[in-house]
Amino acid sequence: MRTVLSILQKAGGWRPSLYVKIPNPPCAELVIEAMDESGPMGLPALSVAQYTDALAKPEMYFELGLAGGAHLSAFYYRNDSLGVEQWSRNIVRGNYVHLLALHEQHQRLAETWDNDLRLQGYAEAFTDKCILG
Repeated sequence: MRTVLSILQKAGGWRPSLYVKIPNPPCAELVIEAMDESGPMGLPALSVAQYTDALAKPEMYFELGLAGGAHLSAFYYRNDSLGVEQWSRNIVRGNYVHLLALHEQHQRLAETWDNDLRLQGYAEAFTDKCILG
């Protein structure tokens, strides 16, 4: 998720009020926002989404880890046009649940999506005007 991390760095880093919306016609807007709750490991969490006609195509949640360098670890995937909503890591009835194979799939999806975002020029489309919070 190097492209998203690059945009996050340009936006001043993670903070509770973070809200970034990057228009990049003809592509869908990219929205990166801090989540109110921490991720399943207690780390700061981000929602990253592209919206088309108010549908998430896709939306993913990530925890922001800093140990060993900034990195994003997926824990949720949603794609409204496909009718898919999946949690690969979560807290269920007070217990940490990690679905390893699904988490690995989410990480691969995130890397593919991040590469698409890079190729579509979202990092270059980012300006300070994209920071809304």
